[in-house]
Amino acid sequence: MSLLIGENSVVTVHYKLTDDAGKVLDSSEGDEPMSYLHGAGNIVVGLEKALTGKAEGASLKVRVEPAEAYGEVIPDGIKTIERAAFEGVDVVEEGMTFEAQSPDGTSQTILVKKVEGDNVTIDINHPLAGVALNFDIQIVGVREATQEELDHGHTHEGGHAH
Repeated sequence: MSLLIGENSVVTVHYKLTDDAGKVLDSSEGDEPMSYLHGAGNIVVGLEKALTGKAEGASLKVRVEPAEAYGEVIPDGIKTIERAAFEGVDVVEEGMTFEAQSPDGTSQTILVKKVEGDNVTIDINHPLAGVALNFDIQIVGVREATQEELDHGHTHEGGHAH
């Protein structure tokens, strides 16, 4: 009997991720399958819920609404700031991204949406905020996690190093 996906399973999948227009956002096609530790918050919650209880060999299509993916767009996350805030950066152009530390100490990506003179409009929302995600999944492996993987909160598939 094959193992069913549940808490503390290491799950290996091939996947294709598209938006509602059919644009491929990410895929494992032509690459190694992705492995993750189920229940550790390594993938979006909506996909994790859909995979719970499935077995190796299963294929499924899953639509994940923004609330269970990267959230809705937060209007307060889009604001205009002074060009001077980009201290030490010679050129600031639309489409550039920067890593910054958020007030809670986590890293966040800032996207430059528009540059008008000394005013720069930035967006701190996740690039996929507000986007419904469509996954085409093939489950290629399910196994129990090792104690070390549980302690670290992620799998050690594919030569992971600390």
